Amino acid sequence: MWCGRRVTETVPGAVGSAHTRLVVIRGNSASGKSSVAAGLRERFGRNLAIVGQDNLRRIVLREHDRPGGANIGLIDLTARYALDNGFHVVVEGILYADRYGAMLQDLVRAHRGVTRCYYLHVPYTQTVLRHATKPDAEYLAHVTEEHLRDWYREKDLLPDAMETVIDAASSLDETVRQILRETGLDRVLPLDR
Repeated sequence: MWCGRRVTETVPGAVGSAHTRLVVIRGNSASGKSSVAAGLRERFGRNLAIVGQDNLRRIVLREHDRPGGANIGLIDLTARYALDNGFHVVVEGILYADRYGAMLQDLVRAHRGVTRCYYLHVPYTQTVLRHATKPDAEYLAHVTEEHLRDWYREKDLLPDAMETVIDAASSLDETVRQILRETGLDRVLPLDR
């Protein structure tokens, strides 16, 4: 299943509308996921919800990332709720394929509008360099190079070639423009909510 199709038939549990966009951005720590999501919102404007794994897992639930964690369902419910209320949605996070893959596949299958999935592929050595530039000193003290090594998974792709792989050579601006173009968000007017 490629992530770039629309649900036209009636699917049990279908979410969103033909007009909503669902974007999934995955990758290792310090690959640029949150920066890309923020860039999409900055360029698009209102009516674009960011469903961040780190926010829901670490801040809202204060939960470790583990198989079967409560955050998996919360990410799904939050994305579905926003889509059903007319928001375009960006789901972003490390979102390991073995833990989050089934949920993401179900969400993609259920979405009525345009859906695109992206994997930001950045080599481990570059994630270490990027991590060191994060402005949050407390986070930098807490998350070490050893953590990054333990978390890193080389091309942890979802099955069925669902994702477009964007490599480290693509700048933040190029990546944001590519996603806006491929999702059609560059041709959709934001709502003033």
